[in-house]
Amino acid sequence: MNRALPDVRLRVPTDEDAFAWHQIFADPEVMEFHGGKAAELSVYEELTARQRRHDAELGFCLWTLIDAEGEVLGFTGAQPWPREWGPKGEIEIGWRLGRAHWGKGYVTAAALTTLERVRAAGVSDVVAMVRPGNERSIAVTRRVGMELAEVVTHPTSAEPAHCYRLAL
Repeated sequence: MNRALPDVRLRVPTDEDAFAWHQIFADPEVMEFHGGKAAELSVYEELTARQRRHDAELGFCLWTLIDAEGEVLGFTGAQPWPREWGPKGEIEIGWRLGRAHWGKGYVTAAALTTLERVRAAGVSDVVAMVRPGNERSIAVTRRVGMELAEVVTHPTSAEPAHCYRLAL
């Protein structure tokens, strides 16, 4: 049985969102596939500033994900792949959500909105990089129509990373 997706809003991250992201991502379960712990606050301050630049220059970014009551839940959005390995030069969609909000459809709803926005900005295809074992994120890629396209090896950890693709 399919359930209705929740209402979500995506906004360009503010300075204050760096604090919210830092707090939300302090949960080791949330960070299991992202290094195991939250980065320093300064990393989120730089990340939110970079996302504001991306939005101004590209028309999309990693947006702050907000529920219908205005609570910050995490982020969802798109940005140019930021590393020298993997899908260099491509647009990656991604998400990270606070543990209390898992399993409620927020990321799927926000990912679908992200796809609409990047398509409107002229992006013709996207990728999502997901570590094997991250079944929740793999499920989201499938729900939004992405397919596993390739497996790349992380250059420092030698672990595999799955690259999912979707033509818009």
